[in-house]
Amino acid sequence: MKVVYTDSLIIGGGLAGLRVAIAARQRGYDSIVLSLMPAKRSHSAAAQGGMQASLGASIKGEGDNEEVHFEDTVKGSDWGCDQDVARMFVNTAPKAIRQLAAWGVPWSRVRRGDREVVINGKKVTITEPNESHGLITARDFGGTKKWRTCFTSDGTGHTMLYAMDNKAIQLGIQVHERKEAIALIHEDGICHGAIVRDLITGELIAYVSKTTTIATGGYGRLYSVSTNAVISEGIGCAIALETGVASLGNMEAVQFHPTAIVPVGILTTEGCRGDGGLLLDKDGYRFMPDYEPGKKELASRDVVSRRMTEHMRKGKGVPSRYGDHLWLDITLLGRKHIEKNLREVKEICEYFLGIDPVKEYIPVRPTQHYSMGGVRTNSTGESPTLKGLFSAGEAACWDMHGFNRLGGNSVAETVVAGMIVGEYVADYCEKNPLKIDTKLIEHFMEREEGKITTLLKRDKGENPFELKKEMQQIMMDKVGIFRNETDLTQAVEELKVLHQRSKNIALRHKISSSNPELVEAIRVPKMIRLAQCVAYGAMLRKESRGAHAREDYPERNDRDWLKRTLTYWKDENEDLPQVSYEELDVMTMEMPPGSRGYGVDNTIHHPDTEKRVAEIEEIKKAHPTADRFELQQLLNPIEIPEKFRGKNERIGRGFK
Repeated sequence: MKVVYTDSLIIGGGLAGLRVAIAARQRGYDSIVLSLMPAKRSHSAAAQGGMQASLGASIKGEGDNEEVHFEDTVKGSDWGCDQDVARMFVNTAPKAIRQLAAWGVPWSRVRRGDREVVINGKKVTITEPNESHGLITARDFGGTKKWRTCFTSDGTGHTMLYAMDNKAIQLGIQVHERKEAIALIHEDGICHGAIVRDLITGELIAYVSKTTTIATGGYGRLYSVSTNAVISEGIGCAIALETGVASLGNMEAVQFHPTAIVPVGILTTEGCRGDGGLLLDKDGYRFMPDYEPGKKELASRDVVSRRMTEHMRKGKGVPSRYGDHLWLDITLLGRKHIEKNLREVKEICEYFLGIDPVKEYIPVRPTQHYSMGGVRTNSTGESPTLKGLFSAGEAACWDMHGFNRLGGNSVAETVVAGMIVGEYVADYCEKNPLKIDTKLIEHFMEREEGKITTLLKRDKGENPFELKKEMQQIMMDKVGIFRNETDLTQAVEELKVLHQRSKNIALRHKISSSNPELVEAIRVPKMIRLAQCVAYGAMLRKESRGAHAREDYPERNDRDWLKRTLTYWKDENEDLPQVSYEELDVMTMEMPPGSRGYGVDNTIHHPDTEKRVAEIEEIKKAHPTADRFELQQLLNPIEIPEKFRGKNERIGRGFK
């Protein structure tokens, strides 16, 4: 039995995982990162558009600060987020982006003087002030009041990931590549590491640690078409679920991005619309102003995706052999802008569609993109029920995004959560010695070896690739943008059958090393359980909130459903998870529930909302001289690592 010991084990080599490892290492604790591939090839590199931080350097970001970013984030979440976490995030994001600049990220910068931009389909000239020259600039993104999304052309994730990985190398952090965690080691409510499979040799290794952080990204590949990389299968969430102790939060909250190319589902960044691109129907008509006259193409992602789907249902989609789609027009931006700031989009269109977006429209339709759900954590990033288990990034329900994420907030979350959660990981390492009986390690090792041996010995059974394909189609057809009782009930029942069938997988290739079929056989039962968590949670939640849109329950029901879904799978023989709910306390909210400003407000209000609004007004009246920082602490005092508590400086305003 091979055992590797470390202070901090991080499962996942993307931005969030690397940043947690860096934080722990800077505090003097050894960190090992497990990655399915070389870290620089993690899915974080695919982020194109940018990272939100309220720097307020560009003229179109003038007046931006933590308050505005906080309001946008809470509204974007449809009041489903943890407002303490949202506060921690908006306060730390400017520090994160400036630190990344110091580490080598070549952020696009403000240039003084006039420049031409496209706003609302028209070319206008804006003038950047001299004093902002050379500062980090920003572009417009959906659901925001200010231009806040900082970027490096359209390769933001790529540049961030390379800088982060280089920093990890500088600090001597070990990244163990081609390794997959297949089970967590735990006992008496404490996590002690993971059983890990070497994808090349097939060897099982026990990684034993004081803390274990899951940072494996989202579960987009539960769907047949997704903008996610093929490795985004939710396995990190699945092994947490399989403990029966850790819970997953808000698994039904799945975001569809409006502009993935047809048919392959590769993302064209929100930066296309942020920079002025338009959505057109089969007649070349710009339809979004009819639905959302205020924000138009730059309404929140869940809203735009639904409006596009509604428009296609009216017969306004462009027919194709791959189904109806709509057009994304960025031709009005011009060749110079596209080749500089949307270079990757241009290359994707050329390589996968054979078109030049400088001259031609891009075929797009909404496609699964992001997972708001994940391993449920408290504000420190630790599981409330399995001590020593942390999670960060898209794999976590931290819960910054609630039921809908704003574009640019996820790339920012990977780094900000990594910074904050990494400090709490280090605190845990400092306070808790490693105590584990080798018999416990042997128990988990023998259990996983037994499962693999059974798979290799079984002669007849199910094909894991076929099971996966059926699962993905169920999710795509019945747990999509618009949901209803009939489809969701069918999905739940069909996934029950798949879950039973997944217990009888047989392999054609009877080797344990370098065997993709074995990899699939290990993953697919885990993925089916995750898919059931999504479908069952969506069936039970009888309201519409953010990306969870029920056609049969169109109201956002704060009275009955202002709560977070918690999912456990305590018995692997059961076909359904156990679901409970965590109430969101309106009386502690800094920003009580209200209207998002899209369409008709059909909210069923919580009985405490008016009471909390009145209470906030009384607090403001009682402290008429309080500045925004003092007022925020009165309304919502938060705990945050000391090194990140400082105020953020902005051009012309200092630290105010």
